[in-house]
Amino acid sequence: MRIVVTEFMSLDGVVQAPGGPEEDTDGGFTHGGWSHPFFDPEVVGGAFADALEKAEALLFGRRTWQAMAAAWPERAGDPFADRMNAIPKHVVSQTLGEDELTWSNTTLVPGDKAIAGIRELHEREGGDLVVMGSPTLVRTLLREGLVDELRLIVMPVLLGGGKTIFPDDAARRTLELVSAVTSPAGVQVCTYRPVAEG
Repeated sequence: MRIVVTEFMSLDGVVQAPGGPEEDTDGGFTHGGWSHPFFDPEVVGGAFADALEKAEALLFGRRTWQAMAAAWPERAGDPFADRMNAIPKHVVSQTLGEDELTWSNTTLVPGDKAIAGIRELHEREGGDLVVMGSPTLVRTLLREGLVDELRLIVMPVLLGGGKTIFPDDAARRTLELVSAVTSPAGVQVCTYRPVAEG
């Protein structure tokens, strides 16, 4: 399976709490919901719809999974929501128990076995394994060389600090830009794939 990461991102690389004020206030972050002024159904919504359409399964970190699990089941009846609810989901967590996996079709990847579990998923035959949000997980996937495609939905705003997805291990990683689309609001949807370092 290809691991495909899809992220809302500010110009200064912040991915924290794009959806709402209470989504993630770690570190005193006060800009929750910053993506809303730049959202449009065609380009930005289309990027997520395209990723979900090609997905065979979803992969989340615990916090993102919990936020999604609290939101999507009640939206049943909308085609995007129905797909989100029906598709197989994997959540990486050290603290969630099997009895807490209330969102349909969710499988636990134990946190202490995360890399091995994700490598096993990556090696399976199948379509895309799509990651949304989950900055801590994405940072680990990038560090481990497990990301096959990185779709960044870059919004024209500076947030001045917050969580990012980029490893800070001083390792060089070269990417190839394979597509770029610009929305009327100036959002860049940029798709990158890793290039083998020579």
